[in-house]
Amino acid sequence: MLVRRIVSTGLVLALCVTAPLGAKDAKDNPAAQPRPRDVPRHKQFLKIVEKGEGDVIFLGDSITQGWEGNGKKVWPEAFGAFKPVNLGIGGDQTGDVIWRITVGKEIEPLKPKLAVIMIGTNNMSAHTPEQIAGGVKAIIAELQKQKPDTKVLLLAIFPRSPKADDKIRVKVNDTNKILATFGDDKKVFYKDIGEKFLEKDGTLEKKIMPDFLHLSEEGYKIWADAIKEDIAKLVK
Repeated sequence: MLVRRIVSTGLVLALCVTAPLGAKDAKDNPAAQPRPRDVPRHKQFLKIVEKGEGDVIFLGDSITQGWEGNGKKVWPEAFGAFKPVNLGIGGDQTGDVIWRITVGKEIEPLKPKLAVIMIGTNNMSAHTPEQIAGGVKAIIAELQKQKPDTKVLLLAIFPRSPKADDKIRVKVNDTNKILATFGDDKKVFYKDIGEKFLEKDGTLEKKIMPDFLHLSEEGYKIWADAIKEDIAKLVK
């Protein structure tokens, strides 16, 4: 497998000549199957998106939903100009997001210029890195099918757990190595901002992630600062 990496103004792009998971693999992958997520927050999303407004959508789990919690002060200043739509739901796995954008029709009324994706941490206990990456790939494929003009900013799964050598952290890193191959330099752009949350020795501090998973306000500020320039370029 030949992977070409380009670093430009902090945005890491990767071109993968051969995909690690084919159509048959995705079909047999439990992390790439739709999981019904007809929860109240999903119903709220349908009312929000029916107006058809939103240049940038954020797809993810509780960490993305947290832009409305610890990140609520950071969100408007960092992304307000892009008419952002937060489509994060706590507890979501890759399959939940797949359901929401297919059967759930969450993005049907929208014509976003960019989709920011950060998903997969809730899959860690049930799926392998290859399966998780396959689930993320299925999300990207569905977005490209429905919204061919929409670009994707694919973020590496954020680090979790206090120490760099914790098993869950290693599994996150192994998954991210596969996600890094999904960029095509045209529509899908991969970026790993994980190190920005960590100390020099790789440890994670509570001031950034109080429970070593979810971000504090300072953590959301780090996230916003790391991607807002990339978003501005990609929505042009």
